Amino acid sequence: MSEHKQYTNQLINETSPYLLQHAHNPVDWYPWGPEALDRARRENRPILLSVGYSACHWCHVMAHESFEDPETADLMNRLFINIKVDREERPDLDKIYQTAHSLLTQRTGGWPLTVFLTPDDQVPFFAGTYFPNEPRHGMPAFADLMQRVVNFLAEHEDEIRKQNTSLVNALESISAAGTAAEALHGAPLDTARQQLERSFDERHGGFGEAPKFPHPSNLERLLRHWAGTCVNGGGADQRALHLTVFTLEQMAQGGMNDQLGGGFCRYSVDDRWMIPHFEKMLYDNGALLALYAEAHAATGNPLFKRTCEQTAAWVMREMQSEEGGYYSSLDADSEGEEGKFYVWTPEEVESLLTAEEYRLCARHFGLDKHPNFEGKWHLHVYRSREQLAREFSLEATEVDRLITQACDKLLAARERRVRPGRDDKVLTAWNGLMIRGMAVAGRLLDRPEWIDSAGRAVDFIHEQLWRDGRLLATFKDGRAHLNAYLDDYVDLIDGLLELLQARWRDRDLLFAIELAEVVLDHFRDPAGGFFFTSDDHETLIQRPKPNHDDATPSGNGIAAKVFARLGHLLGEAAYLDAAEHSLKALWPSVEHMPHGHASLLVALEESLNPIQTVILRGSGDAMAAWQRRLNAAYAPRRLALVIPESEHVLPGVLSERSAQGEVLAYICTGLSCSAPVTDFDIFETLLSESEVQTSA
Repeated sequence: MSEHKQYTNQLINETSPYLLQHAHNPVDWYPWGPEALDRARRENRPILLSVGYSACHWCHVMAHESFEDPETADLMNRLFINIKVDREERPDLDKIYQTAHSLLTQRTGGWPLTVFLTPDDQVPFFAGTYFPNEPRHGMPAFADLMQRVVNFLAEHEDEIRKQNTSLVNALESISAAGTAAEALHGAPLDTARQQLERSFDERHGGFGEAPKFPHPSNLERLLRHWAGTCVNGGGADQRALHLTVFTLEQMAQGGMNDQLGGGFCRYSVDDRWMIPHFEKMLYDNGALLALYAEAHAATGNPLFKRTCEQTAAWVMREMQSEEGGYYSSLDADSEGEEGKFYVWTPEEVESLLTAEEYRLCARHFGLDKHPNFEGKWHLHVYRSREQLAREFSLEATEVDRLITQACDKLLAARERRVRPGRDDKVLTAWNGLMIRGMAVAGRLLDRPEWIDSAGRAVDFIHEQLWRDGRLLATFKDGRAHLNAYLDDYVDLIDGLLELLQARWRDRDLLFAIELAEVVLDHFRDPAGGFFFTSDDHETLIQRPKPNHDDATPSGNGIAAKVFARLGHLLGEAAYLDAAEHSLKALWPSVEHMPHGHASLLVALEESLNPIQTVILRGSGDAMAAWQRRLNAAYAPRRLALVIPESEHVLPGVLSERSAQGEVLAYICTGLSCSAPVTDFDIFETLLSESEVQTSA
């Protein structure tokens, strides 16, 4: 990042690629920790806290303009103790100080996050995001701002201390439980459905205006809502299905989806999903991979299958380490320019393809239109493959062959370019999201290599990030560290439960149970819900208890879901009670803004309409046929395990699900179980009652 190699600061021994990018800044950066905090107290100097991440474009801009500039760095070093934080390694700090930013400024935050803290208690008294090196766009120059902040602290310390007290009280009230619900009901499910439709973009899909984010949790909510109306005896909510399918089609054909290499970028800067912010994050792609696979199971749409294939191929090719863990992100920039790696000129494309290939690709990707990105072309589907077949009077299979052939050639040429940087740290929570995505897609699309990929990631986490009965949050270059957060535990449990549905390994179920017990012992709030940090975590100015979805699903939402599922699977009342207690405790927030709590709504739905658990016991080809039937339809409220007859020691009520004969199916809904089934036709009937049949 910096060319000033004569400088080396205290970040040089960190594992985070983002922090290491700043290790040779002239700024005297510290990582967050006792050394920096003690020095701030000792010297009574305010703290300048800068939070960002490796793939963040504006973080790079601010670093180049200010943190690499010796004069700006000298001012920072004289006025402050400077702390740099990777928000991906320290989401606890990011959540706290993003919330504080919102309280101080009455605006949403973002990255880079720039916060000034009082030296003795780390309470923020001024906050912002990106600041330029010169005054522009209504923002002051960063150097001028820093001097004004220090002067204001010196002249108005009493006022700031009063503000700090109010801020800490506000942060505590956010974490405090409201009035718990006495009983749960389904009104928030219907309200969320209505709220999402009101913000739906009828022309281009998605919700709201640019910048447009994929919001996979909201799309999953709509898909599940439609499924619920299909199987509960009422009229199918086709409108909810349309909102989901149309958005997924638009995203898959847009420039936010890498049309050559697979994988989704973080968001679109325009309404049409055409031009992305080019960074690719593991967590987005894990959630979207699962969602597209489920949407394919629900509709049979071939575009959704192709999108899964491209996304999974990208994950395994570019984002999985040889040891098995999944990397975190790809940068938006290469050679100092955002998007340079991805864009083309028509002349470049034409030189690489046959005339027939180019004729189709020019129409397919809009190379016959005006440039769409800084004088060049970023590939975006203007005409679908079906439209091309009609336009050129070709068979659909021939169009597929030519487009696929052309894309392979373009991808091979693109691979020779200077690649964007990759953040190759392994984050436990994000791995849990991708394990789930690969397991769901592998099971529903019958791709065992994707399931194997997920299994390798689980093994890596178990071997490298599970120490003395506790998880660690991050791994890089042989070093695992940082006390894990709620999301690390529950996202991994969620991934393990999906992987168990794709293929049985007893150690994966035992691992999920161990993780669940740690969550109950160290993260549970007696008043209900779960804190983001454990009870033995570093003491900070707030102990967050987030319940709404952000870029990733709410840890409390995932916790409520997995505890209910584990409770039904194992017959464990303590797990079921934990899930219900969480939902009731967090009810005021859910009721206030249902569509912002899509993950908790999944848990609510499964509390009101308990899941179906299916346990198959047996061996050989006969059981394989029954398993294929399980994966043949969209059944979001089903948890199915296929356990070989050779497994004799099983936890909970699974110990009662013994094998007899070729195949034996145990089918329960909630706490009510039918008689064991040995007849395939009866099995078929019982499954059909609880699932959506593919419409294709």
